[in-house]
Amino acid sequence: MSSTFRTVASRRVVTSTLSRGFATEVEHRPPLNLGGKQARYANATYIAASKQGILDKVEGELVAICDSISKSDSFRIFLENPIMSRTEKVAKMNDLFKGKTTPVTLNLMTTLAGNAKLVETPKIVAVYQQLMKAKRGEVEATIISAEPLSKTQLETVASAMKSQVAEGKKVSLTTKVDPAIVGGLQVQIGDQFLDLSVASRIDTISRIPV
Repeated sequence: MSSTFRTVASRRVVTSTLSRGFATEVEHRPPLNLGGKQARYANATYIAASKQGILDKVEGELVAICDSISKSDSFRIFLENPIMSRTEKVAKMNDLFKGKTTPVTLNLMTTLAGNAKLVETPKIVAVYQQLMKAKRGEVEATIISAEPLSKTQLETVASAMKSQVAEGKKVSLTTKVDPAIVGGLQVQIGDQFLDLSVASRIDTISRIPV
């Protein structure tokens, strides 16, 4: 075998290996290009979970942790405690989650503890959930009403929302009550906002010159 042939063959092997590596990285890349400190942690967690095929499992674990934070004052105070050392917090995270969660979730929590960022946990989890919704093709939608909507009203609005999103997409619906809008609705679908509230109409009328 000539040296020229060996060189060409070697280059092909290297190129093929690099191509496979690039394809693998693209496969596990987060579906949204989000920036910020919370996104850095969420992106790293997403990639690690994707490579292990446990994206949904990690999401469930992180949601459960956030649920514990919201329901347990002692847990929340521990996360916010500025006096406890990082080493102590890392040890506590290991005590709480090692063997009880996936290594990916454990790694995130111990990393946050080591970087004094445990207080950011709910925000980081929210970003991870945002990435998961994008992966599942879900479009976030929020309905704001002056009073709680009845089941029939909610179903009617939800049906109207679904007709506004691209085919194959799912609507992830959240409802909020804000008496300040007086009546009507405010609707947020993705980055689109529709204000059908009485308050907005009153504001429009008040701007009309007499």
